[in-house]
Amino acid sequence: MQLCSSNPYPSRRSAVLADNIVATSQPLAAQAGLAMLARGGNAADAAIAAAVTLTVVEPTGNSVGADAFAILWDGEAVHGLNASGRSPAGWTPERFAGRDSMPMLGWESVTVPGAVSGWVAISERFGKLPFATLFEPAIGYAEHGFPVSPKIAQGWARGVGYLSEQPGFAETFAPGGRAPAAGERFANPDLARSLRLIAETGGKDFYEGELSEAIAAAAKVHGAAMGLDDLAGHRADWCGTISKGFDDVTLHEIPPNGQGIAALMALGLLSHTGIRDLAPDDPRAFHLQIEAMKLALRDAEAYVADPGHMTAVTADDLLDDGYLAGRARLIDPDRAQDFGAGAPKRGGTVYLTAADASGMMVSFIQSNYAGFGSGVVVPGTGIHLQNRGWGFSLDPGSPNRVGPRKQPFHTIIPGFLMGPEGARMSLGVMGGPMQAQGHLQMVLRTQLWDQDVQMAVDAPRWRVTEGLGVAAETTLPAETLEALAALGHALQLEEPDTAFGFGGAQLIHRLEGGGYAAGSDPRKDGMAVGF
Repeated sequence: MQLCSSNPYPSRRSAVLADNIVATSQPLAAQAGLAMLARGGNAADAAIAAAVTLTVVEPTGNSVGADAFAILWDGEAVHGLNASGRSPAGWTPERFAGRDSMPMLGWESVTVPGAVSGWVAISERFGKLPFATLFEPAIGYAEHGFPVSPKIAQGWARGVGYLSEQPGFAETFAPGGRAPAAGERFANPDLARSLRLIAETGGKDFYEGELSEAIAAAAKVHGAAMGLDDLAGHRADWCGTISKGFDDVTLHEIPPNGQGIAALMALGLLSHTGIRDLAPDDPRAFHLQIEAMKLALRDAEAYVADPGHMTAVTADDLLDDGYLAGRARLIDPDRAQDFGAGAPKRGGTVYLTAADASGMMVSFIQSNYAGFGSGVVVPGTGIHLQNRGWGFSLDPGSPNRVGPRKQPFHTIIPGFLMGPEGARMSLGVMGGPMQAQGHLQMVLRTQLWDQDVQMAVDAPRWRVTEGLGVAAETTLPAETLEALAALGHALQLEEPDTAFGFGGAQLIHRLEGGGYAAGSDPRKDGMAVGF
């Protein structure tokens, strides 16, 4: 990656350069993380503080009741954390008999939230500052309020439009019967109290205390299966990573139950094509990436599930070089094809990344799934809950079929890139089915085509949908769109500032001479900050 003095894509931003750095999708959260670094904390502390603050200032994408994943470089090794929850013990297939699909909203879409366990696990293993200290900015914003930022206000209004009938939602997130407008102050004092309980008990209260009792009691009122044993039985898992090389770099992702394997598969497929001979914005380069992504997503949707249930086809099978080479031969450089790739459901997610002068780097993602998630708010807590159960299948032949105490297919994925010199880049592109596709685009732009992190973030994006469908940002040049259409792609144009379908990227890249360069997506409200 070379730093560039000119950017060919529409942008008002340059890469941020510093020795200690945080990039998130909301400015107050980025500054919360930076404050921890300024107080002597490390990148792990910064990431947790930013993540906790995001539950307050960006409730449209995450919450205390969310799930999380992380990849952390401690200066010597890469560590992967899966803090996604499992289904309640009562979620047998028979419970959902007669339905065409899993519920998207309400209590029957809620699995055990894992984000809090992720914060605790990272802090205990790698943090320097006291756990409670990391909550101070978030508690302040929840108690005293904060001005709602513009992009989040848009998503908030959309959520209020279809969630107001869910238990507790309107009372908490639609004061006065509407969403707060951009610039309006919003406070959640019940959430401030909940955050204090979590901070003071090292997270224990959420799974075995007052908060867990409130969750289980509310579930019982609504006939839901979530119980105290489900919450008390949850643990985050230091699961390691899976990886795939492309020339001199290796992309690391969290193993299934997440879709990160799709990014690895697409990268492996492309290593067997002529993409290295093409320029970054050549229509033929877009075409090869789109076709590789279709193939990868088809397999991910068919086989990825709770790893304990991936018995017929394993992650190793999907990443086998011989298998990927054979799949790559299906790609026609002159014609788009329908490989049967479906479109995973759209989601609401936040991604953040932090790095410090000691060399520690953290790639962290946290999500409700669909915007505000289930729409359920636990009475008296200010906590809204994810809807990750929506990610299960009802197909009896699917390894991802709903079942008791099982992890569903997850769209949220943190990425991490290694080079011969060690850690090179932490990356994430939040946004449902965009995530694996965004990882592929960011890796190729920064590593193969040597674009700097802000250029890579600013560049127009595409997203595979269904069949021959490809959603493309309107900022793609007309001649590029015409060339892709001539290859047989069924294009759907979307405005990058309003569609939300192309996600939000945050990248931190290590500089050869020391320090970091960070890019933050103008499609979101966020920023990169450092010192």
